[in-house]
Amino acid sequence: MIKAGRPHEEGLIEWLKKNPDNQREYLKASIEENFDMPEAIILAIRDIAEARGYESLAKDAGLSQKALYKILSENKDTKPRFETISQIVHALGLRITVEPIDEAS
Repeated sequence: MIKAGRPHEEGLIEWLKKNPDNQREYLKASIEENFDMPEAIILAIRDIAEARGYESLAKDAGLSQKALYKILSENKDTKPRFETISQIVHALGLRITVEPIDEAS
């Protein structure tokens, strides 16, 4: 008999809570793999916000908790400005950088 495991999202959030390096690697992989899918990148930031706590992240980003929820909502019509995403990434203790595309990939 196959046992049902914990939902993937629950395990992911637990893993993200363990270490800020996990959060950094998760966001980096999301940006690298989903460069043409901004909604997937927003989803990664939403997962990290859930792991860190929306209230804390909103405060660190200089946003209201309500604004952060709206920015990271699943509503596909929500299109946050680059400046706002940059604020959130900075609040995570990270920065957005530019590197050449690896032609071997």
